[in-house]
Amino acid sequence: MSDDCIFCRIIKGELPAQFVYKDEKVVVIRDINPQAPTHLLVIPREHVPSADKVEDPSLWSQVMGVATKVAKDLGLVEDGYRVVLNCGDRAGQTIYHLHVHVLSGRFFRWPPG
Repeated sequence: MSDDCIFCRIIKGELPAQFVYKDEKVVVIRDINPQAPTHLLVIPREHVPSADKVEDPSLWSQVMGVATKVAKDLGLVEDGYRVVLNCGDRAGQTIYHLHVHVLSGRFFRWPPG
């Protein structure tokens, strides 16, 4: 964990968040600046700055497995949902702790933004 990382501080309970799911490897919180009616962040407890820094491939299955489980549990599957991963400044990453966005509840176009 990193003392100056907002997600590490949320995971340690130092900052408030609306948790949707927790296990020993991953947490899911609601985004404080949602871009869709449902906007969740799936965050590994281990501090990894970005996707290109992942050393343990099992981290991907943990994060994506939880993203899929939560989408099913919240009933997002029927109407569809989008999973987004930003890696680096130009891709829109603003917090350097690996996380994926799960968005649902509106129509998404392609290509994005």
